[in-house]
Amino acid sequence: MRKFQSSDVVREEVPRFYNVAQVARMFQMSTMTLYRAIAAGEFPAVRIRGRLIVPAKAIDEMVEAAYEHGGEVDAADFATEGAA
Repeated sequence: MRKFQSSDVVREEVPRFYNVAQVARMFQMSTMTLYRAIAAGEFPAVRIRGRLIVPAKAIDEMVEAAYEHGGEVDAADFATEGAA
């Protein structure tokens, strides 16, 4: 019988960033709605040239805050000025 080794475990890489389409699917909203929220400074994102990406950390912090406060949180509270 073969012994279990730590190298046998497949580690799923947690992304550091998501694209807008991925985040829109997560939140069950249209990509256009999310693009508008980002443009208005109401949702955190990073612009690299023409591409927008959303830090996974921002999503995690929003979810954590919702659990801690036991209610809704405003994504705009997590957006920093000039991030998009």
